[in-house]
Amino acid sequence: MSGIQDFVVLTLVKAAPLIYAALAGVVCERAGILNIALEGQLTIGAFTAVAVSFATGNPVIGLLAGVVAGALVGLLLGVAATRFGVDQIVAGTGINLLALGGAAFGLTVVFGQPGASAEVSALGVPGERGLIVGAFVAALLLHLALYRTPWGLRTRASGENPRAVRSAGIDPRNVRLIATMLGGALAGLGGVYLSLGELDLYSDGMTAGRGFIALAAVIFGRWTPFGATGAALGFGALAALQFVLQRSGVPSELMQALPYLAALAALTGIAGRARAPQADGVPYTE
Repeated sequence: MSGIQDFVVLTLVKAAPLIYAALAGVVCERAGILNIALEGQLTIGAFTAVAVSFATGNPVIGLLAGVVAGALVGLLLGVAATRFGVDQIVAGTGINLLALGGAAFGLTVVFGQPGASAEVSALGVPGERGLIVGAFVAALLLHLALYRTPWGLRTRASGENPRAVRSAGIDPRNVRLIATMLGGALAGLGGVYLSLGELDLYSDGMTAGRGFIALAAVIFGRWTPFGATGAALGFGALAALQFVLQRSGVPSELMQALPYLAALAALTGIAGRARAPQADGVPYTE
């Protein structure tokens, strides 16, 4: 029984940041913005949280700073996509590169050393558990917001037919901008979990492609909060499995590759057809 319990706990630990990032992808793509920048938003959230916790000695302030930083990166993506008509894949890729490079540079500026930060005041076990529970609460709240509120109707309509939204007197670009900020905040919270929840430091590459796995979870989950959460749990289980089976003789490299192989299957359509929102990734121009 303890082995099963350990596996479940480890699955939740590995799935939590994926859930936050996947929910970020859902809200953005439901509004019509293809958020390739999830990796960068995780990175900025993780680094900012550690830097602010180091400066203030207060991990809660670090948590809030990480969320705000993620929202600002989401705003950057939203402005580029809605106000300047930049290709969303190009904008997202640029943000990822900027975030990774900026965090690496920030390590030398803030901590005076490359590669990894010093250990900082973290959220501890209660904080980590709170963030795990918070991921599922966020999924429930996002589901209710998308399917039970006028904001959700406008958001989903902006991802399906933005011109219909405009004909109702609402600017879909503003709707999309709000969605990217909310998505950035959620992804930033996933980064905070990595650096102040699961660990107590930031290191280069600690996001390890989780943003792209989360993007695959969005597709597996059919662009719904509950579906994306379930898919993220599945990816978390695959990540946990490598630790459970590390003594079974199965090559560790294969186990480490499983989440990424599953993500690749989703992104290439092997996992089955799924229809994205009709206007997902399509710029809106008047």
